[in-house]
Amino acid sequence: QVQLRESGGGLVQAGGSLSLSCVASSRTFSSYAFGWFRQAPGKEREFVAGISWTGGYTDYAASVKGRFTVSRDNAKNTVYLQMNSLKPEDTAVYYCAQGVRAFNTTRAYDYWGQGTQVTVSS
Repeated sequence: QVQLRESGGGLVQAGGSLSLSCVASSRTFSSYAFGWFRQAPGKEREFVAGISWTGGYTDYAASVKGRFTVSRDNAKNTVYLQMNSLKPEDTAVYYCAQGVRAFNTTRAYDYWGQGTQVTVSS
């Protein structure tokens, strides 16, 4: 019943930028928090950023703080992840997820997007 559709992944050089989008098909989109996670080959899925349903609270993993920005536009049912100063270690599949609160654990989220590949070349 809830569908999250992601876009914006691709190949970029180190130091470059990408903007990811996640469109949610939910009548109550504005009532939910959203998170961004990523998973690199051979590693566990890790928290990247979260945003509350009001957008007033955001949280970031230490590895991306100062480089990534999460935002949302409730009128468009869309969550964004602006990624700047990308590093090769940012290479991963990025997922958006919907939950009740913007906690930094996968267990806090009930619905997930299909993931979009981000590859950063050196």
